[in-house]
This record gives sequence, structure tokens and C-alpha cells, in this order.
Amino acid sequence: MTLKKTFPKILWLIVSSSIFFIILYFALFYYTKKAEKQVYANSVEQFDNEVSKLLEVNAKPILVAINNDTNWDEFVSFVNTKNTKWYEETISNELHIYEADYLGVYDASGNFIIKTPTPKIQSTDFIPKNEMKLLDSEGINKFYMKIPEGIVEVTGAAIHPSNDPLKNKTKASGYFFVVRLMDRKFIDNLERLTESKIKFMDAEMALPINNDKIYSSILLRDVHNQLVGELVFKRNFVVYFENTTNLLYVIIIAFFLNLLISLIYTRRLVYYPLDLVRRALESGNRKAIKELKKTTGEFSYIGNLFEENSNQKIELINAKIKAEESDRLKSSFLANLSHEIRTPMNAINGFTELIINTEINESEKIEYLNVIEKSGKNLVSIIDDLIEMSKIDSNQLIPNLTVVNLESCINELYETVKITIKNKAINFKLIKPTKPAAFNIITDDIKLKQVLINLLTNAIKFTDKGEVAFGYEIDEKKSLINFKVTDTGLGIDEDNHKYIFDRFKRVDSDISIKVGGLGLGLAISKAYVELLGGTISLSSKVGEGSVFYFSIPLNYDKVEHIVVKPINNLEETKSENEVILIAEDDNINFLLFQKMMQHKKYTIIRAINGQEAVDICLNNPNIDLVLMDIKMPLMNGFEALEQILPIRPNLPIIAQTAYSSSEDKIKIEEAGFIDYITKPLNRERLFELIDKYLNKLDRDEV
Repeated sequence: MTLKKTFPKILWLIVSSSIFFIILYFALFYYTKKAEKQVYANSVEQFDNEVSKLLEVNAKPILVAINNDTNWDEFVSFVNTKNTKWYEETISNELHIYEADYLGVYDASGNFIIKTPTPKIQSTDFIPKNEMKLLDSEGINKFYMKIPEGIVEVTGAAIHPSNDPLKNKTKASGYFFVVRLMDRKFIDNLERLTESKIKFMDAEMALPINNDKIYSSILLRDVHNQLVGELVFKRNFVVYFENTTNLLYVIIIAFFLNLLISLIYTRRLVYYPLDLVRRALESGNRKAIKELKKTTGEFSYIGNLFEENSNQKIELINAKIKAEESDRLKSSFLANLSHEIRTPMNAINGFTELIINTEINESEKIEYLNVIEKSGKNLVSIIDDLIEMSKIDSNQLIPNLTVVNLESCINELYETVKITIKNKAINFKLIKPTKPAAFNIITDDIKLKQVLINLLTNAIKFTDKGEVAFGYEIDEKKSLINFKVTDTGLGIDEDNHKYIFDRFKRVDSDISIKVGGLGLGLAISKAYVELLGGTISLSSKVGEGSVFYFSIPLNYDKVEHIVVKPINNLEETKSENEVILIAEDDNINFLLFQKMMQHKKYTIIRAINGQEAVDICLNNPNIDLVLMDIKMPLMNGFEALEQILPIRPNLPIIAQTAYSSSEDKIKIEEAGFIDYITKPLNRERLFELIDKYLNKLDRDEV
């Protein structure tokens, strides 16, 4: 009887418990799906924000550059005078800066003036007139439109004098447009930037919802705000949700085995995790998420989802901060670059105009020419630094390891720098090593010298009086060569030590602003030291000076190298005066050679391309020396050299080039040129090379 009365209760308990666990299962299923939808929705929102921000960052360099160019008095003058030479020399050369496919200029009435196309865009005068009216009030605007070549992104800006950049809403002096074709290359670049796949749509579409993909879109509108097309961004979205149906079987089986335990621990195993889920959903409570991860089963997995969602938000915030900082630094760098380039250019143009258009005495003329020469050297230095940083960023630099006499290298560097600072009140010292290098070393001597020159130049620049010293020590145990450069100059605040080697940051002070420069020297030095397998650091205090340390691997060379000299197979006859062939296609550069050499007793012959230089050398045995331009039509300098050397191996051929990086110099030497001279030409260096190799040729013939 007792059993009969008890059985229905047990049965009711089993049934009610089963119903309870079934309800529990569906609750878990519901919260899992809700969490999945929440994570998906948050990821889509984050993706939208990321795409928008990255597109803004991608467009920022164009906006900065077009703002600089259109607030330029010379550009206003061009619109009025239609001086195409100025445009081709100044604005057309900026096509690569904008990374654009077309540049167009219109006057104040909206009439087309000139364009700079690329093979991608050949259409002309396709900018709507309404856009120019809009630019009168907006200043800068970006829109999209269709042209025969496809859909293009157009960024337009009103051209104004530098003292009236749309401040008074006056009518513009003209209009400047930068156009990029949205071709496969453009889309591929966006795909790399956003780490997504992009599909172009002719009309607006509803974005699909897919558990393993997230989507974002950018609407492309023309100047009339009409839809031109839509870019749909797609990215993989993988979140692993376990099959919740399996949980039902686990619950049913576990019910019969753990009924009593489940009843006792219901609160701890069910209510408490659900409460954590609720708190996590409502407020994103990190403590609740942490506790939820410590639970078991799906609750722990849900906790992982919440944590992943929270981490994604943090990563997005950090990425946003980093992108904004990078944007700010690059904008600051571009502004500084514009200033540093315009400063020497302004001096060159200004003093040249004074020499041409004003009556000045000889002493003033010499003073102005010295300013022009100094400004030209500063401009070349800036361009060299930019080229080096570009090669560093694109990983094009490789060390050219050679055998180096370290002691001679250091002494030669000391004597060179000592001569250049003889007018400065600085005690310049060479610190002798405790133990000199026992043998020649193997390293890239050009990059090693450049690092030392950069550090010494920096020390001298910021030391008005006191001492600048440098030297090295050999560490045989660690197989290192330790260099240091010390000065008693301005010093660097400790807070700025971490920024000192960054390429887009410069420690600004009254002295750094006064001496100018892009501040790339230390960044280049750090890249060179690391390329050689070393490290660089500094210690400095404000008012006490600075010490820069760097180390490179110690690799001794104990093998004597044999140099094989070429055999002259061509019998030559000498003319009365030395005959010099100048292979130069540019008339102005050739005129400069003529003017430099007009007081020398040389017979000058000119070749206007590489093929003509080859023909003259092979048909005229009286040629004593060749100044070969590297970049020429028909045949460049390297190709011409290859054809001349087999026939006339002893003919001195000196390369003249506008390229000045260490890699270019190595390439020139490896090609077989006996020496090189860089442009802009240095008169003393030119005659030094000519005298050196003509005298050597005379001695060899004797």
C-alpha cells in the first residue's frame, strides 16, 4: 500500500523533473541563440565602424595634399596665366603622391584648362559644373560618378590664395580635381586595407544575414546625391556554437543518474549561471563574465562568447585610437615635409629672381649664390632621406658585406668630419680603442659610415659649444663591435627617449625647429644598424648632453683577397688635348658641364643617348674619358657600358646619376663603372675625378 502511494509521487517527481529539464534545455537554447545574435549584431556594427574609419584614413593623404596645393599662390597664378610648364613641373609630378589616375584643373568660370591623365583614364572635361558651384561654399568635396572608363572617385577643391582659403566664402580662383578609377587595383587595395572581400553593385541591395559571414556597405553617390553604386564588404565570421540538441540527450541521461543531486544543486548549477548570463547581457559586467567562464558546459561557452565580444570591443577601441594617432602623425609629417621642401625651394626661387631682376654688386651676388647652393643641398638631403625611408619601408635594403679596415674607416671618417666643423667652437675627439681590431672585419662599410655620420651630424647640430667624441671598442667574448657617439649639447628629455627613433615623430624644440629637417636621420640609422644585425640605444639628460650606443656583430676576415685587373686589347692613339665624351640627353645639364669645363684644355664631345655614346667610343680611339649619364633614351648608361667595356676595357667611364642611395652606388660599382658623380653636380668633385683618372691613364701608358 505504501509503495502504491509512493510510486505516483516518484512518477510525478520524474515527470516534473523531466519537464523541468526540458524547460531548462530550451532556456539554454534560447540564451545561446540570443547570445549568438548579439555577438553577430555587435560584430556587424564593429565591421561597419572599422570600414568607415579605414576608408577615412585611406582618403586622408589626398585631402591633406589637395588642401596644401589649392591654398598655394603659385597655383592661383597658373589658373590666370595658363603656364603649362609650371603645372607640368610641379603639379603633374604629384600624380604618384595622390596615387591618382587623373588630375584636372578648371578656371573660375568652370572652363577646362589642363589635365594629367594616365593610360587608365583618357576622358577629358567630365566634371559636372554643379560640383564647382558647390566647391565655392564647401571648399573641398568628394563624390562618385560614371565615365566611359568606369566609376571614379572624385575629390575636388577650390583654388584660393594662401591668405584667403575660403575664409570669406569668396568665389574661387579655380578648381582642382583628383580622380581615382575604381578598377580592380583600387578594389584590391581596399580589400587589403579592410581585410575583406568587396563586391561592386549597380544598385543598393539589402545585406544578407549569414551565420558565418558579416557584411557592410558603402553607398557611392554623385554630386546630385544620386546613387551611382554600392560597395559591399564581406568578411568571414566564425563563432563555434556547439550543437545544443546534444545537450538534451545529456540532460535526459544525466537526469536518471543524478536526479537527487540535481534537485539539491539546482540553484548552484542553473539559477546562478543564468543570473550571470542575465547580468552579462544587461550590463556587460566583466566580473559576471569571468565567473560565467568558470562554470561548466554551455554556460562556460557562453562566458567565452561574452569575453570574445568584450575583447573585440576593446580591440576596436584600440585600433581606432591607433588609427587616429597614425593619422595625426602622418598628417603632421606631411605638413612638416611640405614646410621643409618649400623652405629651400622658396630660397632658391627668391634669390634666383633677385639675381635676375635686380641690380646687385658682386659681393651680394656671391652671397645669394651661396644661399642658393646651401638650399639646394638641403633639398637634396631631404629627398635622399625620403628615398631611404621608402626603401626601408618596402624591405628593399640588403647589406652589401665587404672587407673593411675598421681603424682606417674610423680615422678617415674623423678627418672628414673634422674639416666640415672647423668653423664651430667644438672640441671634436676620436676615442682610441683599448684594443684595436686584430684583422679586417666583414660588414657593410657604407651603411656603417652612414650611421656614424648621422649620429655625429645630430650631435654637432645640437651642440653649440663643448665636446663631441666618438669611437669603438672590441668585445671578443660577445663577438661585438661597440660604438658610441657622445656630446655635451642640448640633451633629450627622458620622456622623449622612446620616440627618438620613430620616423613620424620628431622631438620639437626651439633648436630643432631652427636647424630644420624631417628628423629621419635617427630612424634611418636604427634601420641600418638592425639590417647589420645590431642594436642601438641612447642615454641623455637635458642640459648635460647625449650618448648614442650601437653594436654590430664582430666578423673577422682572415683571408687575403686577390684583385684581377683587366687586359687592354685595344691599341689607342692619343690626341694633343684630352678628349672627354659627355653622354647627356638633357641640354641644361650638358650646358652646365660646358660652363664648368670651359677654362680647361679639354676637347668635349657630346652624345645625346646611350647608342650614340657606344658608337662614338667604338669608332673614336682618341676618347680618353667618358662621363656617362645613367638614364638616357634608346639605351641607358648600364646597357651602353656593357657594349663598350669588352672592346675598350681600360677606358675610364664615370657614371653621372641623380640616384644617391647606397644601393644605387653599389649597383653602379658592380656594373663596371670606374667611379661616379651624383647630381646636382659638384664642380670640385668633377675636376677631382677627371684629374685622377686622366693622370692615372697617362701613368699607365708610360
